[in-house]
Amino acid sequence: MNRMKTLILLAVLTALLMGLGQLIGGRGGMLIALVFAFVMNFVSFWFSDKIVLRMYGAKEVTEAEAPELFRIVSDLAQRAQIPMPRVYVIPEEAPNAFATGRSPEKAAVAVTEGVLRILSRDELTGVIAHELSHVKNRDTLVMTVAATIAGAIGQLANMATWAMMFGGGRSDDDDRGGSPAGLLVGAIVAPFAAMLVQMAISRSREFLADEGGARISGTPMGLASALRKLESWKQEVPMQQGSPATAHLFIVNPFTGGGLASLFSTHPSTVDRIARLEALAMTGAIHPG
Repeated sequence: MNRMKTLILLAVLTALLMGLGQLIGGRGGMLIALVFAFVMNFVSFWFSDKIVLRMYGAKEVTEAEAPELFRIVSDLAQRAQIPMPRVYVIPEEAPNAFATGRSPEKAAVAVTEGVLRILSRDELTGVIAHELSHVKNRDTLVMTVAATIAGAIGQLANMATWAMMFGGGRSDDDDRGGSPAGLLVGAIVAPFAAMLVQMAISRSREFLADEGGARISGTPMGLASALRKLESWKQEVPMQQGSPATAHLFIVNPFTGGGLASLFSTHPSTVDRIARLEALAMTGAIHPG
């Protein structure tokens, strides 16, 4: 269900992009929008992992430098049947972790120093398994596509605003673009709708990674316990660096709270995630691998 939801939401994002391009410049505008999205996706596909690791000052570690962490990642990668990812440690006290990389062959797993300090081995295993599930499902690629399309929609909305300011409107040739009213609606509604869709995709991938991580590790309660602890600690030890634009990468969103903000959150409610993991544990259907 979550996979189908992701495909539908990506289709909605693409439709928003093309629709806004149509409003701005007719069929030519749609083509420009598609080319713009392709270029942005290409750049993000090749360079986003290096950018985010550098942003957080992540340092690649060897087995000699972090033997327990390295063994956990290696064992879980074998269970998940994916190549061994590179392992990074982030010099940050806020407990968290993320995975990045354009494919399982180019993947990296990064954990903060704080997460290594506060989690038990079972909890850390659950967190790493969650991240490797992201790698196996190519979630970094999915979210990169979603983020770049949403970004392209935002840029096109700015173009629509400028078009209105300089007299853009529908001419006798209907193929040239939209009316001023249509451009105004598109410039306001499309970026907002794109953001909501992007966040919904991110939340659906988190649920998938929780379930996949539970199956890889065979211990859903380890991940549930880790999530409970991480949610509690993020209030006391907030992230000191980075950008909310990277929030979707982390196992727990380090930048936002609950309430109305949950509609715009990259992650589902931690309470809901824990409840689902507990339900999985009760079925007894989870086994390692």
